[in-house]
Amino acid sequence: MAAPPTGPGVTGWAQARERARRAGLRPLPPVGLPLAEALGRTLAEPLAALTDLPAFDTSAMDGWAVAGPGPWRVTGRVLAGRAEAAALADGAAVEIATGAQLPSGATAVLRREHGRTDGVLLHACGPRPVTTGQDVRPRGQECRRGEELLPAGTPVGPAVLGLAAACGHDRLTVRRRPVVQLFVLGDELLSSGVPGAGLVRDALGPLLPPWLRSAGAEVAEVRCVRDDFALLRDALRHCEADLVLTTGGTAAGPVDFLHRALAEAGGRLLVDGVAVRPGHPMLLAELPGGRHLVGLPGNPLAAVAGMATLALPLLHALAGRPAAGPAPARAAVALPGHPVDTRLQPVRRTAEGVVPLAFDGPAMLRGLARAEALAVLPPGGVAAGEPVELVEAP
Repeated sequence: MAAPPTGPGVTGWAQARERARRAGLRPLPPVGLPLAEALGRTLAEPLAALTDLPAFDTSAMDGWAVAGPGPWRVTGRVLAGRAEAAALADGAAVEIATGAQLPSGATAVLRREHGRTDGVLLHACGPRPVTTGQDVRPRGQECRRGEELLPAGTPVGPAVLGLAAACGHDRLTVRRRPVVQLFVLGDELLSSGVPGAGLVRDALGPLLPPWLRSAGAEVAEVRCVRDDFALLRDALRHCEADLVLTTGGTAAGPVDFLHRALAEAGGRLLVDGVAVRPGHPMLLAELPGGRHLVGLPGNPLAAVAGMATLALPLLHALAGRPAAGPAPARAAVALPGHPVDTRLQPVRRTAEGVVPLAFDGPAMLRGLARAEALAVLPPGGVAAGEPVELVEAP
């Protein structure tokens, strides 16, 4: 029998997050994907414009493109998507649609509501005189061809896809998604139905995968593993995911086999316990082949604390995303802390600052279900009006 792996001892909360981030500092390789398949991934290289935006002088309003001072004689119509119209001489105008290319010689756009025709000529009747460049989007107003628009490491959301399409891209070079396999450990867990008679519903199987996907990961499998050492050891040995995530089995109870299974699977502990409540017995290990394992406690809120502390910083690093530190806020009321450890407290934002939520025990989810963030409370807590840091909650 292999000896349990030796670890670095209990780690401070901020240090544990940094250690998890550094464990993933070899980002996953880039892949080129069509825009429709790039959503939720991370840019592997800067996004540069393939054209000026706009690519030509454009009308910003429905109305008339005019040349020189009025009144003007209307000579035609220009619609979006049509070829460039004939040049305008001073005193001429063409009706124009929003987004249409401005004819050469045009000096401004007169909004439809600011113009009137007398059957022969177009007159301005707006609140101000027509000025050169009025309601025109000049070529290159947003960017020039070759200009860097977004840095590598930017998460690809809907707006990024829209910007990429607008400046001419059909594909994006993005990081491969980190593949995560979730092992839910325990004989007492039910996957359906009402709990009772010593059995409880698995809350983490439904809770964790959507959170992992929102962090840019691909969830390969959610698998229930009974309280059996050999089953767990073999599951760790044969799993090929970039990150193995386990729930339960991280402490020293009679069926807590994770440390021993890690030793026999060739694991090396990087974090073995964190000075945080809830979630103290979480762990981070390196597996053969450069893979990693994050062991979450089995209690639901403690597992969420482990996600925020170890799993998310590691996943963001693997995806090539920049480190995201806690966001500053202010406590609306006193937020009690643990005497010696960091405490992660579910909170909501109000106009006066953040307020704590009840039902915040390690095994509870009722408070978390209403939470907007987790407040990072130093030992002793935070007084009303003092600054407090927030981290992501699912």
